[in-house]
Amino acid sequence: MSEPTSISTGIAARYATAIFDLAKEDNALDKLESDVDAMAAALDESADLRDMIASPVYSREEQATGIGAVADKMGVSATLKNALALMASKRRLFALPQVAAQLREMIAEEKGEVTAEVASAKELTKTQSDKLVSSLSERVGKTVKLNTTVDESLIGGLVVKVGSTMIDTSVRSKLAALQNTMKEVG
Repeated sequence: MSEPTSISTGIAARYATAIFDLAKEDNALDKLESDVDAMAAALDESADLRDMIASPVYSREEQATGIGAVADKMGVSATLKNALALMASKRRLFALPQVAAQLREMIAEEKGEVTAEVASAKELTKTQSDKLVSSLSERVGKTVKLNTTVDESLIGGLVVKVGSTMIDTSVRSKLAALQNTMKEVG
């Protein structure tokens, strides 16, 4: 991990812990979860917002005004709005994507949830998703949320990552294993 990345991760962890603790104290974790999801979506969708939080060209006041306007428009909680204002005043908005990721992890852990990263060759149907959630929940003993992506290079099957465990049932990996076996024979 590079030094700037570890610095921003440390900063993000401190802000996320403070925001999480305040929201938990106020019994507002559900509101915080929806606010974090909305903020993360805004960051994903808006290149201007990403530039504003990361660029040193903008002054503290401009960043505070900009992030305040975004927070007002989104209707985020006072806790999150105050944290964003503090981050802007300390020129720490660059760590906002990491703060959002940390908060998501903390909220999921509090709720006893785990996120499974699932790559499939084609879009999963609702029935397939439900069966996968059910089987993964039995295996890990927690509620599972799916984060699905489509990767046509898999040819068929799934690649599932839950925590540090990876389950690869893709045709691509089976063909690669067969190819390695044939190389060893011949």
